[in-house]
Amino acid sequence: MRIAFHAPMKPPGHPTPSGDLRVAGLYWSALEQAGHRVRLASSFRSYEGGGDAARQVAIAEAGAMEAARLIAAWQDEAAEARPEAWFTYHLYHKAPDWLGPPVCRALGLPYLVAEPSCAPKQAHGRWAAGYDAAAAAIGTAAALFCPTRLDMACLKPLAAAERLHYLPPFLDPAPFADARGERGAHRRRLAETLTLDDEVPWLLAVGMMRRRDKLESYRQLGQALGRLGELPWQLVVVGDGEARPAVEAALAPLGARIAWAGRQPFAALPGIYAACDLYVWPAVGEAYGMALLEAAAAGLPAVAGRVRGVGDVVMDGATGLLAAPGDPADFAAKVHLLLASPAWRQEMGERAALFVARERSLAHAAARLGDELARAAANPADAR
Repeated sequence: MRIAFHAPMKPPGHPTPSGDLRVAGLYWSALEQAGHRVRLASSFRSYEGGGDAARQVAIAEAGAMEAARLIAAWQDEAAEARPEAWFTYHLYHKAPDWLGPPVCRALGLPYLVAEPSCAPKQAHGRWAAGYDAAAAAIGTAAALFCPTRLDMACLKPLAAAERLHYLPPFLDPAPFADARGERGAHRRRLAETLTLDDEVPWLLAVGMMRRRDKLESYRQLGQALGRLGELPWQLVVVGDGEARPAVEAALAPLGARIAWAGRQPFAALPGIYAACDLYVWPAVGEAYGMALLEAAAAGLPAVAGRVRGVGDVVMDGATGLLAAPGDPADFAAKVHLLLASPAWRQEMGERAALFVARERSLAHAAARLGDELARAAANPADAR
């Protein structure tokens, strides 16, 4: 099928790296791997993060104009060239989809959405208009692909059960598996680059340094690791951003145990994951945490906060341990358990890599998406 792809929060090609941008690229790749031809519908971005009502109205009006432009352009295209389906990645109250629903109505296309979100508490807040638009779009979708069971539960009032599909986070495990196979070389390189002690376990945290949730995760991490006493370890921190001074202050009590790696290109991350011994992240506000899945793919067990959809990525007791949300003491106790048991860490890491390869691979997601698109094509009236 010819598929028009749209990411209203952050379109492919956006210059600021983020997990959201990376996951959009993974969905694009999965659709292509399933045998479909994917084109970018539009670079229109509907994200409004400040709760500015006037700005939201302006974005909605601009969205209506962009939708009208697409409809006119595609109506003029030959039938064999125009899209046969529309696929939107990640719509929610701050980034509703103003394009897909009107285009699909006008052209008779099936409308599919990955990672939809609709929190009832936003129905009467500063993003009420965005909430209404997101809810309306969700209600018209032929298929909704949900990365967590929590998302599915929230969407049940808006969409029939047969249109809700559990498609947990996925990635291409190949570069992580390759890095795991070269762990010794990556470990030597990282030890030299960051002046790390190869005789102690290396903890790893990967996260953009932004205000609010990310900063709070770093703060809780500092509080937790400060409770480990004289237990030997070092922490590698990968990330950067406007909140770096606040992050540095939060981790300052840990002293020389911190190794700052800064922002790293994605190509360098598999080797960094593979070189370390334990991934640690409180996951404040995380939808599910792609970095946790990347760590698992590289054979790295994790200690993470039991927050929202994190339990769909870290299998508690099997591929890592989940700590009570906002509880640095519990988080520290879980880290202590795994630091004190290298054999358990290794077993969890092996299980994590196998879990990703078998159940969370790009190929697995491509097969699931291919099945649902085939159904949409076979039942066009229902899909519309």
